[in-house]
Amino acid sequence: MSANERSRLRQRYREGRLMYFLMRVALALIVGILGLIVGVIAWRGARELNWEMLTQPPTAGYYLGGGGGICNAILGSWWLAVGATFTAFLLSLPLVLFLNVYARRNGFINRLAVVTRLSLDILWGIPSIVYGIFGFALMLAVGLRASLLGGIIALTLVELPILARSLDEVLRLAPEELYTGTLALGATPLEYAQVLLRQAAPSVPTALLLAFGRGIGDAAAVLFTAGYTDRLPGGLLEPVASLPLAVFFQLATPFPATQARAYAAALVLTIIVLTTGVLGRALSARLSRYVVR
Repeated sequence: MSANERSRLRQRYREGRLMYFLMRVALALIVGILGLIVGVIAWRGARELNWEMLTQPPTAGYYLGGGGGICNAILGSWWLAVGATFTAFLLSLPLVLFLNVYARRNGFINRLAVVTRLSLDILWGIPSIVYGIFGFALMLAVGLRASLLGGIIALTLVELPILARSLDEVLRLAPEELYTGTLALGATPLEYAQVLLRQAAPSVPTALLLAFGRGIGDAAAVLFTAGYTDRLPGGLLEPVASLPLAVFFQLATPFPATQARAYAAALVLTIIVLTTGVLGRALSARLSRYVVR
């Protein structure tokens, strides 16, 4: 081996070591930041968390340091996120199936699919407060007041591009041989769509939970559309509380005892998101047997 070759080899080795070091630093930073966030919330929130806070709605003097809890906000956030995720899934599933089954065979529709994906990417990046304002304007136009239904509509707009693009990327990972082989056996496009859904089944829970996590933690979209109330959710047309707004209102008070409860509400929100994430991973692993590798 010549001197130049040994020099290039040492240079490549140093570059590899440097990149490996930088990747480990990045990994440590991400894990450390996540651990710090969860640790601070858990440390400050666990001291105020109790059974009464989880099971009782707030009393009249709750925000002045009185008794009660955030049961209204927990149930409200749950119904808002579940309703929005379910609605977004019903709307996004036919869209992504059309993009990955029918739009791949026609030139004009294929170009339309490119525009659709670009539009979804842009919608994904729009701040949720914009969806909240749009939802509020839509509610005024149809005479709908701040309610659970209004919050679900606004959150659906937030979650729709997330869910649609996540499902679309999953379906695009299906091997080309699956498409050609299925059609070669005489299957119709609709039957191929069913095969494609089985292929994507392990990743669907992950996409749903990604959208659910975004929805249950969003405050801006529901600020104008869902309203806020100290009562438990009473129906689709009634105002409903949410955990992000409960955290905001409690932290905005000048009373230290009420401010401390905001961390407990944030801890509850964090536990819900982490629990749904773990359950989604477990369900995804169970459904992976349908994947064609």
